[in-house]
Amino acid sequence: MNKKLLTYLLLFTSLTFGIAQSGRGPNQITLSGKVLDKDNGLPLEYATLVLQSVDNPGQVTGGITDIDGNFSVETKPGTYNISVEYISYKTYRLNNQELNSSRDLGTIRIGIDVEQLEAVEVVGEKTTVEVRLDKKVYNIGKDLTTSGATVSDALNNVPSVNVDVEGNISLRGNDNVRILINGKPSALAGFGSTDALRQLPADAIEKVEVITSPSARYDAEGTAGILNIVLRKEKTLGFNGSVNVYAGYPIQSGITANANLRTDKFNIFNTTGVRYNESPGNAFFDNTYTSGSFDRILEVRDYDRSGKNFNTNLGMEYFLSDNSSITGSIFMRFSDGDDTTNNSNSRFNNGALDSRTFRVEEELEDDESYQLSLNYTKDFNDDGHKLTADFQYSTGNEIETSRIEENSIFPDNELIVRENVINDEEEKEYLIQADYVLPIGENAQFEAGYRGTLENTITDYRLDSLDQSSGNFVINRNLTNKFTYDENVHAVYTQYGNKFGKLSFLLGLRLESTQLIGKLESEFDSEALQEELGVDVDVNFDKNYLGLFPTVNLIYELGEMEQISLGYNRRINRPRGWFINPFPSRSSRTNIFQGNPDLDPAFANAFDLGYLKRWQELTLTGSVYYQKETNSFERVQEQTGQTTTDGIEIVRSIPINLATNERIGAEAGLLYSPTRWLRLNSSFNLFRFSSEGVFNGVDYGTENTSWFARFSSKVTLPAKIDLQTNAFYRGPSQNAQTESEGIFSLNVAMSKDVFNDNGTISLNVSDLFNSRKRRSFTETDFFTSRSEFQWRERSVTLAFIYRFNEQKKRNGQGRGNGYDDGEEFEGGAK
Repeated sequence: MNKKLLTYLLLFTSLTFGIAQSGRGPNQITLSGKVLDKDNGLPLEYATLVLQSVDNPGQVTGGITDIDGNFSVETKPGTYNISVEYISYKTYRLNNQELNSSRDLGTIRIGIDVEQLEAVEVVGEKTTVEVRLDKKVYNIGKDLTTSGATVSDALNNVPSVNVDVEGNISLRGNDNVRILINGKPSALAGFGSTDALRQLPADAIEKVEVITSPSARYDAEGTAGILNIVLRKEKTLGFNGSVNVYAGYPIQSGITANANLRTDKFNIFNTTGVRYNESPGNAFFDNTYTSGSFDRILEVRDYDRSGKNFNTNLGMEYFLSDNSSITGSIFMRFSDGDDTTNNSNSRFNNGALDSRTFRVEEELEDDESYQLSLNYTKDFNDDGHKLTADFQYSTGNEIETSRIEENSIFPDNELIVRENVINDEEEKEYLIQADYVLPIGENAQFEAGYRGTLENTITDYRLDSLDQSSGNFVINRNLTNKFTYDENVHAVYTQYGNKFGKLSFLLGLRLESTQLIGKLESEFDSEALQEELGVDVDVNFDKNYLGLFPTVNLIYELGEMEQISLGYNRRINRPRGWFINPFPSRSSRTNIFQGNPDLDPAFANAFDLGYLKRWQELTLTGSVYYQKETNSFERVQEQTGQTTTDGIEIVRSIPINLATNERIGAEAGLLYSPTRWLRLNSSFNLFRFSSEGVFNGVDYGTENTSWFARFSSKVTLPAKIDLQTNAFYRGPSQNAQTESEGIFSLNVAMSKDVFNDNGTISLNVSDLFNSRKRRSFTETDFFTSRSEFQWRERSVTLAFIYRFNEQKKRNGQGRGNGYDDGEEFEGGAK
């Protein structure tokens, strides 16, 4: 049924009710309340309240709900049968109610009616952005440029988020962002790495929550904030699903299937994807030195990567009763990578070519991850009184086997080095969590909970070098080691929210206990190892930290469609295992990365002032934010005092605790839909960063102002053809030692609906101008480096998606700016 026609019918019904009660006297009473979707907590606009007199069945009155699901109806005192009706939903009834004075019915939650659902078609679209008390929610399922893409690609289309050329994710320019899946740490997002997000299909995502001012319910980890990726799990009864097949160039192909079967007793859901891709890339470095055997070295790299991966997520929710359910799911990911890097080096002295070498590194990567999740949910009533409990076990194993060979090709031809490297990393994680929600009265809500996360990582690194005199491979005992790292975090939290008039607030406090344990096994004793690595700290450690993390979130409604918000939170950044491991790992013979066992967590205080204004066709969001971080991490490069066998200085990159850094910025977003065939979306973020600190006698303080902007447009043409463009630009930036130039990229896509809208064909070009390259300049006291790096070249993808019992445009009640599955206080009654 057409939504506008439905609106007119409901309004006509409301007027009819008004006429029926035109003879009422002065003794009127008011009946008020709120109507929400039982499954997702969204307000139901245009729901109908019907009051039928018991004494006079022919006397009927009532009204409809507004945009927020609220109703307020005047009637005469008496005895009534009360019902709340909404198309395709079960009717809510209260019979024989004596109404002698005004009454608030509170929050009424109604659910989908299975029998009506198959006969009714409600056409609507979810809004692109939903603004909550502490976050913005972006529904990216309609983004054409993500068809056949990965989760990492999809995140790069989300305002405030940036994915750089190496796949590193940042929020508002800060790369210390916490990645969650369905509100929890997960193997689906990788163990402290974003590589796994390059393997998961974007089709699995329902929405992305950008949480810049997290409430106390969330981990305190991540000084930039949190990105919560919510995966698809249909709530529509019956069987439905989709299949997405795609292929492209550089060679890539894959298939992703989503399936969902729901009955009154259970809900089975699955997402499975198979993918093969080739990803060529390139880089060059022009380095000059103030000391050493050469004054200039040109390095050119070509990357030839290929990967095969399979992932599946299978789960079932079983409804124990109308108010409780248990959900179990298992996730598996398997991937094989084959990467070859060709590295050509030209060395100069006084402008003349001295020598050339050629290095080939062939790396085979075998990665597998598993995750078992269990969830129990108990709704004590329909007002939001709720208990949830979660258990999650994740394990992963990644084995990297590399063969490295470097030869001199000028002025002579001879073998320089041949090495075999095996890096075996095993990870395990246990998560136990419980959350309790208690509504208090009409507007207040109390919450409390516990979360325990136990992580264990074992890195076994072995390097064998060819002894050319004997022709045998010999273990390099200077680098071979085994490092065990444990991170155990226990947290309890409580928070309270309420609403007084136009002011809503949510106050919370989280207590976290952190234990970091490191154990290094090598053939060196501790003192000899410290001397060899140039560190003067204990490489075997057991550190404990206890911290309080308060949160404050406020919203003031300036009008029905306008509000301002203020948020404050304290956050922590814990070092990951590879930042702690003191043994060097090499990207080349001349550049090594070495962890720092003396690295301590960083802490940050953040403030966020936001603004939201909605018009009929336009939504404007904006915010000003400030953050101050102490003990912040910074990666610096320094001389090791060592040289290769052919006399080249070895440079070390090491993370340190810098004294402080400050970040202040402003961002704005604009969503404009003047017609049904045109949608425009743009965002802009400007920030200033300053840091100060000294390490090994060198001042690494710096100041930097940068910005990034996005613009996307979606145009619907005749014959059900959609065109979309996504443009992104990141301005120049710098840190303590490196300046980076601006980066521009443009993605374009076109789609056509077929097979009665059950199928869609799309063509997507990623990085149309092949301009997504990082160009930077690094300067220290001992060398300078000009470089260019391109992780992946321009790609073209052709995709076809077919939907089973699933409309392209899902049922969308209201405007989608209400609650999120009853899990987040929004300043109103639950």
